[in-house]
Amino acid sequence: MKYGFIGIGTLAEAIIDGLIGTKLSVDSVIVSPRNAQVSARLAARHGVVMIASHNQAVVDNSDMVFIAVRPQVVESVLTSLKFPKGQHVVSLVAATSTQKLRSWVGSDTILTQAIPLPFVSARQGVTAVHPPTPEVCTVFAALGSCAPIETEEELEVAGVASALMGPFFGMLEQLSEWLELKGMEPVVAHSYLAHMYTNLAGVAARSPQSAFSDLRREYSTDGGINELFFDTFQRLGGGSALIGALEEVHARIRQSQS
Repeated sequence: MKYGFIGIGTLAEAIIDGLIGTKLSVDSVIVSPRNAQVSARLAARHGVVMIASHNQAVVDNSDMVFIAVRPQVVESVLTSLKFPKGQHVVSLVAATSTQKLRSWVGSDTILTQAIPLPFVSARQGVTAVHPPTPEVCTVFAALGSCAPIETEEELEVAGVASALMGPFFGMLEQLSEWLELKGMEPVVAHSYLAHMYTNLAGVAARSPQSAFSDLRREYSTDGGINELFFDTFQRLGGGSALIGALEEVHARIRQSQS
């Protein structure tokens, strides 16, 4: 399989690094020349990576093309290109509707939208894929796991969920600051929180049939401090703030797609 990337930033670099370490057949990876520093770094790191002279050369020499440009320029980039019939076009562009993308790449291509996360570089990322075409799901399954998304509405909310990375670390930041304020050494606080959340995430991953509400109750003794923390968090508006933030991000995504 020959892969191409139009738009070379952090996410495209993560996919390429992860892809080349898989058992998939990677005959070549051709990248656009615009971000010369990242493209050169990838070419130096991986022998199969080649830098194209222009974006059309990426399309012409690839079986599957990943579009990883900014939403603000995606229309001008895609409408300047000619995609052959039957080519796999995988859009990684945020907040852009399927209808718009289809009008720009043509009706003869096999269009897929995906929301990969940076963890694909270590082949540990979960990627939402819509529609879940077998060829594209195979790629992202090799980079961690593929979350098959059947509708554009589901893809929207998966995009909202992808905005939880910053808040996750922000919460750890606040927790760590509180522990340090109470006398814990910063390095100990960091290690303690990181390992605890890693273990909790592992429990959830190993319990796909368990509702999160059931896991919460399982890990909260009746009348204990975990129950107290959750009840207090809810009473002080933590849950409402979380839902409010999700709704605001969802509204922005919908507005961007209109």
